[in-house]
Amino acid sequence: MNAQNTKTSQKINNPKTIKTASGLEYTVKEKGNGKTAKVGDKVVVHYTGKFTNDTIFDSSLNRGKPFSFKVGVGQVIKGWDEAFLLLQVGDKATLKIGHELGYGEQQKGSIPPKSTLIFDVELLDIIESPRPFDVTGKDTIKTPSGLKYIKTYENKLAEKVNLGNKVVLHYSGFFKDGTPFDSSVERGQPFTIKIGSGQLIKVLEEGISLMHKGEKAKFYIPSNLAYGEIGHPPTIPPNADLIFDIEVIDIQQVLAPALFDIKGKNPITTASGLKYYEVVKSKSLVKAAPGKTVKVHYSGYLADGKMFDSSVERGEAFEFTLGKGQVIAGWDEGIALMNTGDKLRLVIPYFLAYGEQGRLPLIPEKAELTFDVELIEVN
Repeated sequence: MNAQNTKTSQKINNPKTIKTASGLEYTVKEKGNGKTAKVGDKVVVHYTGKFTNDTIFDSSLNRGKPFSFKVGVGQVIKGWDEAFLLLQVGDKATLKIGHELGYGEQQKGSIPPKSTLIFDVELLDIIESPRPFDVTGKDTIKTPSGLKYIKTYENKLAEKVNLGNKVVLHYSGFFKDGTPFDSSVERGQPFTIKIGSGQLIKVLEEGISLMHKGEKAKFYIPSNLAYGEIGHPPTIPPNADLIFDIEVIDIQQVLAPALFDIKGKNPITTASGLKYYEVVKSKSLVKAAPGKTVKVHYSGYLADGKMFDSSVERGEAFEFTLGKGQVIAGWDEGIALMNTGDKLRLVIPYFLAYGEQGRLPLIPEKAELTFDVELIEVN
């Protein structure tokens, strides 16, 4: 959530330079009246970086676009991490940063070793990092699977989440010590999942299915029910207990995409073992080819007919560069056979798909996969 800041500042006569214990020197030349950032907040800044001889080496103003980063977590040089925890929104300041708080003794692009750097900066805005839900006085419930949760806001008369629903939600994930690791709230973009699709940790899907539209809940997931001894590099370390704060924003009914009709059509098998059916052959002359960016709609099915993924269901076509190994080998080969507007059914043996290992939990070992694919666009 954006901090509510009034963007006014007042010029300071005879500004004073302050030197901190680390050696950072900063001079506030115009004083704002907004908030100060906390570690983990995202700050939005304009800056001009100069050497001590006033030669400019970088400037967001010249690019016409502010720069944003999470403060205090090592995404920028140490001098910046320190300085932007001291400034308020609306402040304009000059920072003097020695090499120990800058880029050190190594060359960094156009910046020579041991460079002292001068930055003229303006703190434009602060986007607060997600704050954990307050569970004071709330009861903890434990399910038979081992999931623990607390509903921080209940709305029992509203529609309930059910298996197969598409759920629009906001979430923030925290480690046990409260450190955030991911958040749709911070991105300002809700996350949409289909319950039962295996997109999330199994017990988290279980937890969301206990919620109603508008409800908020905190879920405690022990490592053995999360990512276990392996973790989920680079974000989740091994044996990490996780906490998720979740708000259900909307619940949508999902209509399964219709299967392509292949009645009366004979399959064609390529030398690799790929099998395909020509369902619709367009008159377009625009052909997919390796190196081109293609946009497709698809629905994927296991051998038992169960759908495991569908761009049609999500309402968002999938885009990738053909022939670069960004998708399974059967796709790279099959879609290269298509022109825009074509529809194919691809039947892909496991060795052209996810191999002997599969891609658990969605794709079993040695799984033959069927895809109904429509080529939408070629660039």
